[in-house]
Amino acid sequence: MGALGTFLLLVVFGAAVGFAMIRYGHTWLGRQMAGATSGGEITYALVGIAGSFMGYHIAGILGIGSELLSYILAVAGAAATVWLWQGR
Repeated sequence: MGALGTFLLLVVFGAAVGFAMIRYGHTWLGRQMAGATSGGEITYALVGIAGSFMGYHIAGILGIGSELLSYILAVAGAAATVWLWQGR
């Protein structure tokens, strides 16, 4: 896959993880409090996108040759970044 395809996939993966974490990563009370103190869905999506890029490039630093494993690490990086950003 080319550079543009990889870029678009990382954006989609990161945004999807960010949206999923705001929807399913909190209890009802946590979602109410997060809505009052954070920037909302767009912020979660942007943090997820940043995490997916970090995860993908960490895979490159580690020398992981498989493109599939790099994408899996991108999703894991997005989830970890959003999870840490939430302050857990």
